[in-house]
Amino acid sequence: MVDLGGQYEGIKEQVNLAIAEVMETSAFINGPEVQTFQKDLEAYLGVKHVIPCANGTDALQIAMMGLGLQPGDEVITADFTFAATVEVIALLQLTPVLVDVEPDTFNIDIKAVEKAISPKTKAIVPVHLFGQCANMEALMALAKKHNLYIIEDNAQAIGADYTFEDGSKQKAGTIGHVGATSFFPSKNLGAYGDGGAIFTNDDDLAHTLRGIVNHGMYERYHHDVVGVNSRLDSIQAAVLRAKLPKLDGYCDARRAAARKYSAAFKGQENIIVPKTVNYCDGRCDRNICDTCDCHVFHQYTLRITNGKRDALVKHLGEQDIPSGVYYPIPLHKQKAYADERYNEADFPVTNQLVKDVISLPMHTELDHEQIRFITKAVIDFVNG
Repeated sequence: MVDLGGQYEGIKEQVNLAIAEVMETSAFINGPEVQTFQKDLEAYLGVKHVIPCANGTDALQIAMMGLGLQPGDEVITADFTFAATVEVIALLQLTPVLVDVEPDTFNIDIKAVEKAISPKTKAIVPVHLFGQCANMEALMALAKKHNLYIIEDNAQAIGADYTFEDGSKQKAGTIGHVGATSFFPSKNLGAYGDGGAIFTNDDDLAHTLRGIVNHGMYERYHHDVVGVNSRLDSIQAAVLRAKLPKLDGYCDARRAAARKYSAAFKGQENIIVPKTVNYCDGRCDRNICDTCDCHVFHQYTLRITNGKRDALVKHLGEQDIPSGVYYPIPLHKQKAYADERYNEADFPVTNQLVKDVISLPMHTELDHEQIRFITKAVIDFVNG
């Protein structure tokens, strides 16, 4: 699904030098590389504060801790996403409220969010799924209307831009009250181990978050808030710092690969290709255009509409073509998060997506021949 080895070959000299410098200084925790990467990422994102941490799941949990959410508070998020998003809500004894998603972008459905808001609702967690921004302008308006926090789950969309109605742009993860991301190796900006970060423009919140990630300490052995141990190590920061200047190029390469995929699948009635949506232009009817920067294609995800998805997964495996089903079970049907409050009639899109979706290889090293081989295998099987 990804070619980390191929990507490494293109940045080998910078990465090896960066790691060697960490080894020479032996400043493995909160060393200079962490501080420098933090500043570099703040500049790239145009955000006042980046708080590095150990992984993307921690980033979400720490963001919620920093906002002071209390047990029993309701947090609305998407039913169609990875479990980490709802996992941290449950771990903090908050009440997850799962809602359906849009059938074309797979992102959280604004009407479903509005319907789910109650007097106990304190926050909304939009997930920028597969690399595309959710409808943040509408979500921020809802948050303002109901006095709610917006926590962006940006684990799959770092580098994406969101365009507002007035034409201004802002990086995904920096629009809400706080954003969280993951640097898992397969991400668009991936470390060579675990890593994560939290983003905010709120000075007071940033101060709180910096204490939480380090055992609640601002001064050594003085614990002012309840915290956790969640720090980005210096070697991972060094790798990320070496890769950050390449991020826009990586995203462009993914978009180029996505356009080639979609061009090959054009006209296939049993295959629905991903759609990019610039909300500033309304619900535009274009697929992957040359100028769209709202989607960075962490995954390239098709919908197979003739019931052959599972058989296609098996067939591709037999052809040594990797694929993934993200995600095979809705969160509201997972044993850990099942709740009698949920009505199946409220999740028609998610319940269909889990039967249809399949993600194809997507990374910066994909070439024309690989894409031709993959698309031919998909088309021949689906239509066979």
